[in-house]
Amino acid sequence: MPKYDVITFDCYGTLIDWESGIRAAFERAGVEGDEALREYARVEPQVEAGPYRPYRDVLAETASRIAAYVDGTFLAKSLPSWTPFPDTNPALQRLRAAGIRLGILSNVDDDLLAGTRKHFTVDFDLLITAQQVHSYKPGHAHFVEARKRIGDARWLHAAQSNFHDIVPANALGIPTAWINRHGQPPLPGGTPTHHFSNLTQLAEAVA
Repeated sequence: MPKYDVITFDCYGTLIDWESGIRAAFERAGVEGDEALREYARVEPQVEAGPYRPYRDVLAETASRIAAYVDGTFLAKSLPSWTPFPDTNPALQRLRAAGIRLGILSNVDDDLLAGTRKHFTVDFDLLITAQQVHSYKPGHAHFVEARKRIGDARWLHAAQSNFHDIVPANALGIPTAWINRHGQPPLPGGTPTHHFSNLTQLAEAVA
């Protein structure tokens, strides 16, 4: 019997290879990809920390701060082309086959997530976006709304970002699975319930 009834995932960085997607988008715009990616990881949380605005605007503002000479709308236009990690769909299929309900808690707009969902080979029972809750993780609104919808079911939240997901979920007492693809140390308050290097390990452990 599975250990959890519901597993929710962060999408970009956990299920979707956002780093490759962002790097390629910047390179197509004429910006050096690796440096842009490093700057993106630094700048995007700063933009999200301000008053809520649609994620398309967050992407454009972030891109403009990194390279003021380009039209920042290219990032949102590229997002639906970002692809899953190789382990994503096999792991999701295994979890679904075990009878586990699946969800996504993501810092994006509804239409951007809809464009991404075409890459997945399973359906999701729960979709919560920043657009719906007018907040960005590591704020708690995604998790509070998810608990309302999930009820008393046994819930695990899985994510790659210790900062955006593991720390706030831990603070709310939600069991967590850190998909630590880069072998990073946890932040204060970010020690997860489960620690995996990929989604295959997660599926093997909980399905």
